[in-house]
Amino acid sequence: MVVLVVAVLPGRATKPKLIIRIKALIFESFFCFYTSKFQIPLANNLKSESYEVFRHLNPSVSNIERFAFNLLLFIIFWAPIPLGSNRPWAWGLLEIMCYTLFLLSIWSFKNSWKDRLSHHSIPILCFSLFVLWNLIQIVPLPKSLISIISPNALTFYEHLPGVVSFVTLSIDSGQSLVSLYKGIAYLGLFISVLLLCETDSRIRLLVLAIVMTGVLQALYGSVEVLSGLNRSPVFDLPVKTNATGSFVYKNHFANYLMLCLSMGVGYLIATLSSQSSTSRDKLRTLLSTFLSTKAIVRIGLAIMVIALVMSRSRMGNTAFFTSMTIVGFAAWFLFKNRTRGLSILIISLFVIDMFILSAWFGLDKIKERIETTSLTHETRDEVVRDSLPMLKDYAVTGSGMGSYYSLYPVYQSDEVHLFYDHAHNDYLQFLIEAGSVSSFIILMVPLIAATRCVKAMRKRRNKLIQGVAFGVLMGVIGMLIHISVDFPLQAPANTSLFVTILALGLLTKKSSHKGVDRRREP
Repeated sequence: MVVLVVAVLPGRATKPKLIIRIKALIFESFFCFYTSKFQIPLANNLKSESYEVFRHLNPSVSNIERFAFNLLLFIIFWAPIPLGSNRPWAWGLLEIMCYTLFLLSIWSFKNSWKDRLSHHSIPILCFSLFVLWNLIQIVPLPKSLISIISPNALTFYEHLPGVVSFVTLSIDSGQSLVSLYKGIAYLGLFISVLLLCETDSRIRLLVLAIVMTGVLQALYGSVEVLSGLNRSPVFDLPVKTNATGSFVYKNHFANYLMLCLSMGVGYLIATLSSQSSTSRDKLRTLLSTFLSTKAIVRIGLAIMVIALVMSRSRMGNTAFFTSMTIVGFAAWFLFKNRTRGLSILIISLFVIDMFILSAWFGLDKIKERIETTSLTHETRDEVVRDSLPMLKDYAVTGSGMGSYYSLYPVYQSDEVHLFYDHAHNDYLQFLIEAGSVSSFIILMVPLIAATRCVKAMRKRRNKLIQGVAFGVLMGVIGMLIHISVDFPLQAPANTSLFVTILALGLLTKKSSHKGVDRRREP
């Protein structure tokens, strides 16, 4: 655990050599203690292999680029802490960090950023067009033009006091402006990951940072519930029987863990060794496993599964186990260099996580919740039903990003007594707010990332890239399942992590960029 903390600890750009030495000293001390204590004759090989993970600071890399990458790791770590960054002050701070990261990344590659991003032009264009449409939605336009392209928006304005000559496509331009700031921040984060993580060592570090963040969230959420506290120690919020970590909403917490678990499983896939032929090779592989980060990551996955089950999120758990099943079977047919270890790993994830660990911490309660779920006691189906006329009225141009909050009360039926600021179905909410064309454009980004991951699992020989492709594909499928009944993409911490994972999925494509060598740190 100490090794992982050191690995993701942001270093100061002004003293890179000192940070390198400190990290190397801590790691080597930790490593040498175990090799000497248990007299394991694997020190040289393991040291050279494991030390490469922590050697992400290279003298040939500029201070700005180095600082930008460390800022990226910090953003991953920080985003879920302030209530999932789902408060104005928290998402404002997250936006500032993402803007800064983007500017630093562009400056670091000021002479080559166009070339580096050229093979990701289609997903970047789709993302940019979606953000651009959000901007167009808040630009004041003549009423005569609005009456043609969105007559229902004009009808909405006619019921408001005051006469104006120019109105916006968004029926709530204030909320749409907030969404625009978020969208620009997500786009900047997306491009920054594509620029900064073109080498194996940095991809590995980013994946480990994601897993480490998920473990910390899982530990905090589990301990908070098991300790019996009435109020959370950080934000002084009521502690319920469901684990929520530093999030307020349990389903956002479960979705975040699902994404972290996906990348953790992908990392374990990447560390699978070739089939050992002799007993000595098997022993070396076994000892190497216990001494490498693989063992720590496996323990971390178990902790995250426990916290996921303790969240009592029905769709969060369903999304994780379903996506792992689908991608696990797909990997068996896609991986050309698959080994028996792949089957053992997938089976162990099911047996240990689902039937042993999770059974102790409430899997039966989730099963009971699913079995006893009745539409007569749920109001989400009524919310979806009430939202369908909204979709019909704003199908093309949308009502404006973030406007569901203001629009739904106009369509709300008498059967729904609660206030809903989200549709509890991100597909439906995106279609209503952004319109069908814009929603289709942004949906292309995860689909392109998933397609590249499938190709990488089938064609690439690089084990790390194959493992990352496995994790990203699992995260995309899990997210597509979860958003059908909830709104995890409305939480900035979840969206920023998902955007980062999508960028990693795009990076699994074999780059033809000159000067990029996945075997060495730039």
